Amino acid sequence: MSPKLIQDIKSRWNRIENSKISRILLYAALAMAMFVTMLSNVIPERIDLKLNSVAEEDIQSPIRIQNPKETALKEAEAAAGIEDRYILNKGRAIDQVVEIEELFAAIEQTKEETDQKKDETENDQAARDEIRKQQIADLKEDLPEFIAKDISFESLNTFLDAKPSDITFAKDLAGSTIHTIMDQPISVDQISTKKLDVDPEIEESILPEKLKPALIEITRSAITSNYTFDAEKTKELREKAIEEVEPVFIREGEIIVERGSDITSDDLYKLELVGLLKDDVSPFPYIGLGTLTLLMTAFLIYFLKDLIGEQKKENIQIIIYVLLFSLTLVLMKIVSLISIYYPSVAFIIPVALGTMMIKMLMDEQTAIISSIVFAICGSLIFNENTTSPFNFTFGTYILISSIAGIVFLGKRNVKSKILKTGTYVALINASVVLLILALTNGHFEPWIITWQVGFALLSGFLSAVLTLGLLPFFEAGFGILTSMKLIELSNPNHPLLRKLLMETPGTYHHSVVVANLAEGACEAVGANGLLARVGAYYHDLGKTKRPHFFIENQMNIENPHDKISPQLSKTIIIAHPYDGAEMLRAHNLPTEIVDIAEQHHGTTLLKYFYHKAMQQSDKQIEESDFRYPGPKAQTKEVAIIGIADAVEAAVRSMPKPTPVKIEGLVRKIIADRLEDGQFNECSITLKELEMVTISICETLNGMFHSRIEYPEEIHKKKVSQA
Repeated sequence: MSPKLIQDIKSRWNRIENSKISRILLYAALAMAMFVTMLSNVIPERIDLKLNSVAEEDIQSPIRIQNPKETALKEAEAAAGIEDRYILNKGRAIDQVVEIEELFAAIEQTKEETDQKKDETENDQAARDEIRKQQIADLKEDLPEFIAKDISFESLNTFLDAKPSDITFAKDLAGSTIHTIMDQPISVDQISTKKLDVDPEIEESILPEKLKPALIEITRSAITSNYTFDAEKTKELREKAIEEVEPVFIREGEIIVERGSDITSDDLYKLELVGLLKDDVSPFPYIGLGTLTLLMTAFLIYFLKDLIGEQKKENIQIIIYVLLFSLTLVLMKIVSLISIYYPSVAFIIPVALGTMMIKMLMDEQTAIISSIVFAICGSLIFNENTTSPFNFTFGTYILISSIAGIVFLGKRNVKSKILKTGTYVALINASVVLLILALTNGHFEPWIITWQVGFALLSGFLSAVLTLGLLPFFEAGFGILTSMKLIELSNPNHPLLRKLLMETPGTYHHSVVVANLAEGACEAVGANGLLARVGAYYHDLGKTKRPHFFIENQMNIENPHDKISPQLSKTIIIAHPYDGAEMLRAHNLPTEIVDIAEQHHGTTLLKYFYHKAMQQSDKQIEESDFRYPGPKAQTKEVAIIGIADAVEAAVRSMPKPTPVKIEGLVRKIIADRLEDGQFNECSITLKELEMVTISICETLNGMFHSRIEYPEEIHKKKVSQA
């Protein structure tokens, strides 16, 4: 396969790898990893039970849920406990007296009519009887039904034959008797008893004996209930009683069916209610898990978007993250399956492995965010021995363990700290386990405590060992530039640095000074100071091709540029960033270092040779012919190294540098580059440029500070002047 074809394949793969579609697929893979590892933990346990079958084990409720049937029964009992409410109608007695008075008034009127017709039917007894029947029927027709049904024909007939004075007396006696009896509450079931109270009142009166039975019958008919059922009040009290009833809940962890007991219809109802019956399939657990997964994926995407980087070629970072995230979830899942049978084994989970590697291969913020997501996922994955969907106790253990790994790694990620970090994580894990045991106030066997603490300690050491073992594979497989790799590249014994020192000692010294300036400035603005230092060591490696054409290497020799044209000088000078980049690529140095060498001059103008060419030529010289081809600085680190490179060269040629002169020079160089658009393709801000100015000035002032003259030096100076 030809090199051109290989390069073409690599180019196509890079386009695919760094495309937006690839990024979306990676995020989808991240969500799928979470969903798949947690799926089995949200599927409710299904039990195949029939009525009257025997339970083989205790069956506990996995959730807390209201029992509608028992709640309804309790509410019905509360409502039944409220007695019917009645209300006393004191006006009812008056109404009944009025009815009786109207009856007697009708009797008196009928009696008058009878007396008027007496002469007409004096000799016709049958006609009189017929008229009397009709009159009594008419009387009963005008009476209320509840009175009319209790008064007989004979009673009305008796009063139609009575004297007017007796009728009047009977009317008054009936009214007073009704008032006396109905002055007290009379319920419906008391009506019959209260009617009998009429007899003594009338029997003891002076009414003629023949009228007493008739008056008793008439008066009894008027006695009725005056203590009636209050439906509205009764309903209100029963509703209030129902509202005060506490709902009946099936508690989480409550034993619904005890081992060895027969399954009743009530047991089946409860099992169906909590979703444990085999036939009861609910989509809600899947919907809940899907929603949780989407929320956490969106949460991660929000923070992972920063990994895309300034050059939009950082999908490789997301690939690494997805692999590390998935690896951590898989480890949690495997350990959780073992912990079903051996619960103490759960504490061996090396979750700090994931966050430690994410911090070392990416950044601290991503590691911290990941630790939160690991804790949420872990609390769901390790829910096998709990009735709740989330085991927040174990989630706390995972969170503290993973954050401990991040904190104890420190700011500089070096391999020597990994084992020490593992030790600290082990101690933190053991402390958290003891804390959990103390807070649960449980009485545990000593051997259980020993096992749990032992596994927690082993978790820390296992995290460190796995980190040390896996880190080289990720670095080599993905070409990741880590702090450890940068420290290795900064070793002066590196072949390229030795070449730089031996062949171009002036350039080597210049690079070291630039490294000092750039590192401090990068750290001041939050950029990668270590990358800037190491990149500065190699940024002028291209000068080793033609060392004597660069002023810092011209010691006691004539400047070769004095003998050649400005155009040729320009070609030689401009070539050094790209020669250096080619040499770095040939030695397989990281892309970040190559980019620094290639971009540190951006598209700046070679002013000296441009003006020299203008002086030597009568024609107009294009400024673009004397500019570096670029590209411009793509990152803050490259921009700052470019500033430090220009500042070091300018200060080196400055006679008697003072703090004021140095600051003026630094500000002029930065202003020129800003005006020239050299920072247009990176994210450095004006505020950060001000911080860079202050940092570089402080470093240079430290290098060029005034030195105290000692007495011996003063004496030597006087002697030499003499």
